[in-house]
Amino acid sequence: GSAWGDWALYTDSPLRAYENEAGVQAPVGFWDPLGLSASGNSFDYKRRREVELKHGRVCMFATIGYMVPEYTRLPGYLSPSYGVQFTDVPNGLSALSKVPALGWCQIVAFAGLIELNVYNEQINGE
Repeated sequence: GSAWGDWALYTDSPLRAYENEAGVQAPVGFWDPLGLSASGNSFDYKRRREVELKHGRVCMFATIGYMVPEYTRLPGYLSPSYGVQFTDVPNGLSALSKVPALGWCQIVAFAGLIELNVYNEQINGE
């Protein structure tokens, strides 16, 4: 057997509640090395799963936003009042200093709007 014992013998483990969830695969089964689901609380599990999906989507958007400017730029002005065109903004992290502060405020406000309205799923009716 295993140095940790036979998993089939741990029938009272709260982690057994998640054995039939999507993504649980043999030979590992439900894998939680940090013990975040040790309480067996269904609400905490579903909340963490929702947050994981949300962060994955944000990472995909960020990756696309980092790659697309390498190949193409939008025509016109990023900030007409400051005279900044899309072609004036460099790629990568150096773009942080080129975008006006009000532009960053708009980006943060839009992200907050999406966070609160679009990706705000109901879990257990709460």
